[in-house]
Amino acid sequence: MSDKYLYLSIDFLSIIFPLLFSFHPKLQFYKKWKFVWPSLIIPALLFIGWDVLFTNIGVWGFNERYITGIYLINLPIEEVLFFICIPYACSFTYESVNVISGRERISMEISHRISDLLSLILIVLGIVFYYKWYTAVTFIVCGLFLFLLNRILKVDYLGRFYFAFIFILIPFFLVNGVLTGTGIEQQVVWYNNTENLGIRMGTIPIEDTFYGMMLILMNISLYEYFKKEKS
Repeated sequence: MSDKYLYLSIDFLSIIFPLLFSFHPKLQFYKKWKFVWPSLIIPALLFIGWDVLFTNIGVWGFNERYITGIYLINLPIEEVLFFICIPYACSFTYESVNVISGRERISMEISHRISDLLSLILIVLGIVFYYKWYTAVTFIVCGLFLFLLNRILKVDYLGRFYFAFIFILIPFFLVNGVLTGTGIEQQVVWYNNTENLGIRMGTIPIEDTFYGMMLILMNISLYEYFKKEKS
C-alpha cells in the first residue's frame, strides 16, 4: 500500500467493523441511525471549523506523505472523514458496551464527582496555560462542557459515558498512536509543541485525550437528546 493512503485506510478501518456490526441482531444499532447521524454531523461541523483555524495558525498540520492530497477548505479529506468515522465507531462502542453490560456500572453519585473533579482540573489548567492554544482551548472548553452537562443540565448518562470511554480509549490509543508517529517513520499529524504542554503518552499529546473526550461526549449528548425527544 502506498504511504499516501495511510490516513484514509485508518478512517476506513475505524468505521468498517462498527458499521457491519451495527446489523448484529442483539444490538440492531442501524435502527438508531436517525439519532446517530445528526449527533455526528453537528459536532463534526464545529470541530472541522476548529481544525481549520488551528491548521491556519500552525498549532498542528499534516504530513503530505500520508495523505492523498485531496483537500476540503484547507484540510485533507482524510481529516474531515475522521470526524465522522471515529465518532461513529465510538458511538457504536458506547451503545454496545451499555447494552451488553445491562446495567449502570458507574453510579450517578460517582459520575458527578468525576465530572466535578475533571471540570475543575481542566478549567484551572486551561487558565494557567492560557498562552498555549491547544492546551487552553481544549481544557477550558472540555471543562465547561462537562460542567454544563453535570451541574446545569444534570444529565443522567455520564456514568454510562465514563464506563464506555474506558473501552473507547483502547482504539483511541491505537489510532492516535499511528497518527502521531507510532510504528511509522514520520508523523501523519504533527503538533507545534509550543502550543501544548509537551507531555506525550507514547507519541500522543495529552491534550488529544480531552479533545477526543469532548468530541465523543458531544456526539453522545446529542445522541441521547435525540433519542429522548423521540421517545
